This record gives sequence, C-alpha cells and structure tokens, in this order.
Amino acid sequence: MLALGMFAIGTDNFVVAGILPGVAGSLHTSISLAGQMVTVYALSYAVMAPVMAAVAGSWPRKLLLVSALGIFVVGNVISALATDLNTVLFSRALAGLGAAMFAPTALGVAALLADPARRGRALATVTAGLAAATALGAPIGTFIGGFGGWRSTLWFVAVLGLVSMIGVWAMLRSVPQPARFTLRERLAPVRDIRIALTLLTSLFAFGGFLMVYTYAGLVLYRVTSGDERMLAGLLLVWGVAATAGNMLAGRLVDRFDSRRIVNAALCVAIINFCALPWASAHIASATIALTIWGLIGWGLIVPQQHRLVKIAPQVAPLVLALNNTATYGGLACSGVLGGLVLLFVDARYLSIVGAALIAIALVLAVVTPEFRGHRRAARKGARQQPAA
Repeated sequence: MLALGMFAIGTDNFVVAGILPGVAGSLHTSISLAGQMVTVYALSYAVMAPVMAAVAGSWPRKLLLVSALGIFVVGNVISALATDLNTVLFSRALAGLGAAMFAPTALGVAALLADPARRGRALATVTAGLAAATALGAPIGTFIGGFGGWRSTLWFVAVLGLVSMIGVWAMLRSVPQPARFTLRERLAPVRDIRIALTLLTSLFAFGGFLMVYTYAGLVLYRVTSGDERMLAGLLLVWGVAATAGNMLAGRLVDRFDSRRIVNAALCVAIINFCALPWASAHIASATIALTIWGLIGWGLIVPQQHRLVKIAPQVAPLVLALNNTATYGGLACSGVLGGLVLLFVDARYLSIVGAALIAIALVLAVVTPEFRGHRRAARKGARQQPAA
C-alpha cells in the first residue's frame, strides 16, 4: 500500500515533463515559465517535509498517510481546473505539500519495521512505487495528454491519488507510533559532517539528473519531433530501466559497501550525460543513453538512504526525511537553473550542465568521511566468536 501511494506521487512528479509544451501553449506562456510547475512542487516538498514531520509527528501514521494523499488529490484537481499559470503554481505547491507529508512517513515506517540485514530491500520496495511511476505512470500520463490534453493527464493523476488513499485507508494495518521530534531536533543530524555531505551529494546529483528530465521534451526533440506519444515511449524505456535499477540497488546495498556503489554510479552518470547531446540525435543511441540514465539515477536513491540510516539508525525517519528534502531541493533548483540555461544554450546541451552538477556530487561523495562503525562492530563480533 505504501508503494501504491508512492506510485501516485511519483506519477505526479514526473509526468509534468511530458506535458510542459501543452501547458505552455494552453496558458499562453513560455516553456521555461511552465517548467516552474516542477520547481514549485519540488520546493514545496523540500521545505515542508521536515516542517510537517515535526508538526504532525504525534499523528497516528495511518491518519497522516491518508490525510497527505487527500491534500495531494485536491492539489491535482485544482491544477486540472486552473485557467491561469498562478493558479496552477499554487495547486502544484498544494500537491507538493501532500507529497511532503506522505513520502518521508512511508519510508520511515519501512525502515523501522525492516530487519537491518534486509533494510536495503525494504527501502527499495517502497521506493519502487516512485520508480514504477516513471516506468508506467509518467509515460501513460504523457500518452493521455497527447490525446486529451494536459488537463486529462492531471485528472488521471488525481484519480490515482484517490485510489491510493482508499487503498491505504482500507488495507494498511496499524503501525507503531514513533517518538515525536521538534523541527530543531529534526535538523540536528545535519551537524554530523557525514550526514551533511551525504545530503549535499543527493542535492547536486538529483539536481543534475532531474534538470534534464524536467525538460526532456526539448532535450529529446530531435528524435521525437514534438510527438508526445513518441516521447512517452522513450520515457517508458527510461522508467523501466529506473525500476530495474531501484530493485537491483536494494539487493546490492545489502551485500556491498553503499559508498562504492554511489561513487561508481556517479562516474558512469557523468560520462553518459556528457555523451547525451550527441546520443540524443538518433533513436538507438538515445534509447541506450536513457537506459543507462534510468539505471543509474534511480539506482542511486537506495544507497544514499542506506548510508544515512547506517550513520544514524536511531533517527532513521529524520535523516530519510532530510534526504527527501535534499532530493526535491535539487529538483526545485534544477527547474530554475534549467529554465535560465535554456535562455542562452540550445536544449541539446542541457545535459552538460547536468553532468557538471553530478560531478560536484561525486566530489562531495568522495570527501565524505567513511562510516566505520559497522566494520568495527563486525571485527569485535568476530573476536568474540569461540574458536572452532
């Protein structure tokens, strides 16, 4: 049920990239301004996730999840009915508030209930809802928009949210009530340099990844020629790869050091994005680049979450909420930065700017002090084992 809610939120987050040209034309504005739909949604999420976690910390988890989805649905209904950009932006902020209440709560519940040895797979299962949204929800929504207009896409998202809300209410069992923390206490983990640098890694990495996704219609225009159905097909390829990358990452972090996984993924992502301006000129090479991008981009989320929980397991819900804030903060900044870059640079070269942001993330990941506690514990446990 948690993954189902994440699916609805993920669809809303990523489907906008496929309908930006339609929104801009309908509301008589530029694509850069319409792209701020993504910025406002992400900024609302980034700012409100820790705030609402503190304000609603004493709420029963089930009530909080259902209320969050209700706000999310209302935001999308207003978006679908809006006739001007200001109303659309307000409604996107409202939908972002609902997402900010839901996603960290869902991830925190999954992390706390899972056995430590299987925590990576538990996080991946919940995050799979977001990955599946890129594989199915976003392409389907874009495809619907190609036939019925961008408003029909947002109605589709609203229905998804409503079904998710009913499902969570009807099928989710009661879960333990976590300890309540103030906003100041929630931000306290940032004082740990390892957590701060890991969060900054997420900020820059997903800023680079999602800048290109936000304006995917322009970046891939040479192969789609503006055909939203063809764009939906390419986004489907990206989404299937993202789903596979997410589930694979969940298994990898349970077996290997998450730090090495993150560093390797960022290196591959930089090379892939530097090649994208030329790869995006042909359907075969564009498909390969999107597959790599999907695998790496979504494959990065779980190792980052795993690193944070490993550093501070006693405040896992807090650091996971902060990681969501960092991820959506990167998305918000990338929407603004990408819109500015497009005023001066051809859209095909937007991925070069994305690669630069990912390179900064790689530097931050490399300089992050290694967490050695689990290794010391393992060595201590080995010494305490009786001799054979």
